[in-house]
Amino acid sequence: MASTSTTSSSSSSSSLTMSSASNTDKTHSWDLRKKYVKGFLQTLGAFKNLPETHQQKGFVSDMMRNLLKIDLIEPGRIICHLTVKRLVTNAYGTFHGGTVAGVAELVAMACARTVVSEDRDLFLGEMSMSYLSASAINVDLEIDGRIVRSGRNVTTVSVEFRVKGTEKLVYTARATFFAEPVSKL
Repeated sequence: MASTSTTSSSSSSSSLTMSSASNTDKTHSWDLRKKYVKGFLQTLGAFKNLPETHQQKGFVSDMMRNLLKIDLIEPGRIICHLTVKRLVTNAYGTFHGGTVAGVAELVAMACARTVVSEDRDLFLGEMSMSYLSASAINVDLEIDGRIVRSGRNVTTVSVEFRVKGTEKLVYTARATFFAEPVSKL
């Protein structure tokens, strides 16, 4: 019996040593992963200070509005176009996803405004984006916003981004706006 307890004791100390080695490997692996992720973010421009002009309130909205050129406005529909500029690309040289979503929201809100009276305040309640392909610098995109459904308090708009000329669909969005009720005082 004495030899059995010695074996058992020896086996448990061996497992403690293996467990501590395993934890060291996991810690080392995590440190390498953290270092890689930090380097990746630095490559994308993280941790850099933006120029003072880029820190002004409304800079991003102004930049997106400056990109858009209106082609058609009619009840329930807006068509506009833009050319992808280096200013709105990501580290891979393609149209930045956040800017795509911002432009989609802007077009969707303008489209909703073609059918919702100006005395009703609208707010974005839900938006979904599909990034089907990437758009490189200098690609011309046509943006088509259409009312899907408009009721008393809810308006839904679809927005499609297509490459001009080829009509290739690259991004789609669907936005739902809610109207605040008009007070009856």
